[in-house]
Amino acid sequence: MTSRTHQRWARKPVLGDQRHGSGSVPANKLTTAERATIVATSTTDEFVNKSPHQIVPSLADRGEYIGSESSFYRVLKAENLLNHRGRAKPKERRRPQPYEATAPNQLYSWDITYLLSSVRGQYFYLYLFLDLFSRKIVGWEVHEQESMELSSRLLLKICLSENIQPDQLKCHSDNGGPMKGATMLTTMQWLGVVPSFSRPSVSNDNPFSESLFKTLKYCPEYPSRPFDNIGSARQWVQEFVNWYNTQHLHSGIKFVTPESKHQGEDIEILKNRNVVYLAARKKNPNRWSGKTRDWSPVDCVKLNHLKNENCSAKTEELKRTC
Repeated sequence: MTSRTHQRWARKPVLGDQRHGSGSVPANKLTTAERATIVATSTTDEFVNKSPHQIVPSLADRGEYIGSESSFYRVLKAENLLNHRGRAKPKERRRPQPYEATAPNQLYSWDITYLLSSVRGQYFYLYLFLDLFSRKIVGWEVHEQESMELSSRLLLKICLSENIQPDQLKCHSDNGGPMKGATMLTTMQWLGVVPSFSRPSVSNDNPFSESLFKTLKYCPEYPSRPFDNIGSARQWVQEFVNWYNTQHLHSGIKFVTPESKHQGEDIEILKNRNVVYLAARKKNPNRWSGKTRDWSPVDCVKLNHLKNENCSAKTEELKRTC
């Protein structure tokens, strides 16, 4: 429908949708009798507990063909005959609760990744916590095993160093044992940290940590050979974290460093960039066909929201005041 058509209809809303649709009938459309035959066949004692994928081949073995599997499914769905009847109820994979972060130390994401060792079949395990608002790595450790005791100890250290208060922080992770173990959950409850978990077998429910691990393992400085020992692994991760937090210009926070974002220094940095761009346009306006680049700070980071879902009204108010 064109915009002109919509404008014409808007002038007379009482008429409603005036589209008539196509007047032609598909040549392969099932007749009423064929639809009735599909329903009657599917509800017989022989086929009542079989799916169309079993019914159609069985009929073909007898030399009968009524319709394809998709036609069976379409007709049965229209007749409300596709309800689940088994003893085991289908599992529901509900989307995790959405969260927003409008300041540092409100929302963390964490995960564990493997680091290759020089011993075949053995790995080192990198525990890493990320602040989603500033993208700063707030805590990390490398160990020789996965353990909920080690992850809970690291979270405790982070909460002490960042001065996290009860009910201030939400922490998102996947469904691994170190994440959902009793020791980790008890520690989070004691600290007043709200846990959040991905859906089982859904990797993109924890996208920030996965993206960070890709940055880590695909950066040019990542060793081409496995780590000889845990000491060398810890030393390399330490160097990476220092670079990432203090030198890396992160695209998700308007190309400022995570450390400057975490400390609130990004506001002044981006303000100065905007001044430089305005001066450049004023000096040579012919090179600018429209507005200058948007260097306003990122004031809201969303986790588990729908694709086009906006931030809360509070965050929108923050954006208007910047």
